[in-house]
Amino acid sequence: MDCESRTESLSEEECLHLLGTVPVGRVVYTAHALPAVLPVAFEVAADGRLVLAMRRGADVSRALDDTVAAFQADHLDEATRTGWSVMVHGRAQVVTDPALHERLRRTGPRPWVREAEPMFVTICPELVSGRRLLPSGRAVQNT
Repeated sequence: MDCESRTESLSEEECLHLLGTVPVGRVVYTAHALPAVLPVAFEVAADGRLVLAMRRGADVSRALDDTVAAFQADHLDEATRTGWSVMVHGRAQVVTDPALHERLRRTGPRPWVREAEPMFVTICPELVSGRRLLPSGRAVQNT
């Protein structure tokens, strides 16, 4: 059985639901004309936006603010060799509104590296895709 027959595509709704089940993902952006990947704590807001929590940094702030970024999170089970992976593309915005920043500081995700004043970035999903890796022997029927 080839690998492709062990995967199934996920709906956008299922992708966003699955993202809400894990606390860490990876934001992909461009820094100094090169691809960069940063693991970050995040949550899916009620409006579907991703809220990323990270250490404050000028390079990251400049590289992410008002740009198109990608975000990827997954959950894989080594024992069963099953799991899922979700990719989101959308416009990233550094949170600069003082009221929103304060609310996120109190109730939003926490950076993995403790920071007195974290930076928050939102990504508005424009393209959402995902795949589930099925157990061996469970092939997807493509119709």
